[in-house]
Amino acid sequence: MTILEPASEVDVEITINGRSHRHRVAARLLLSDYIRETVGLTGTHLGCEHGYCGACTVIVDGDAARSCLMLTAQADGAEIRTVEGLAPAGSGSLSPMQQSFHDNHALQCGFCTAGFLMTLESVDPEDWSEPERIIELLSGNLCRCTGYQNIVAAVTQAWNPEGDGQEAERVGG
Repeated sequence: MTILEPASEVDVEITINGRSHRHRVAARLLLSDYIRETVGLTGTHLGCEHGYCGACTVIVDGDAARSCLMLTAQADGAEIRTVEGLAPAGSGSLSPMQQSFHDNHALQCGFCTAGFLMTLESVDPEDWSEPERIIELLSGNLCRCTGYQNIVAAVTQAWNPEGDGQEAERVGG
């Protein structure tokens, strides 16, 4: 009988924000650690490291995923988008949702912001544009600073720029 030893390292090829990355990594390396430490994109934050807070959310092949719960080996061959990939590269500008967060004072310390932005980026706004639905969508993201009102206002503004009557109450600013 042959006993198979678990692999201690694996080769991965992952596209992050349109750029291909090939590395040999520890088989148990978390995707969040790969993105931050190996690739050097530190916008993806680690909060709880148990998948509860949403700070580590990235988009993997079009769907929001908690990078603290995913092994890098599981992302082999995947297309990943992080918060650094939201705005046009080298433009010095923000994406419309990032600008709306800024305009609506939807962040204070900013630690959770990337997770919120990536969750929002992963869905079709037409399915989630009403304030009650936005709250439902963002229920998996934890913010200890804002109280969420300004976040909902920012999303409402970004997804309804013409102000078609779906205004959310904003606090401050």
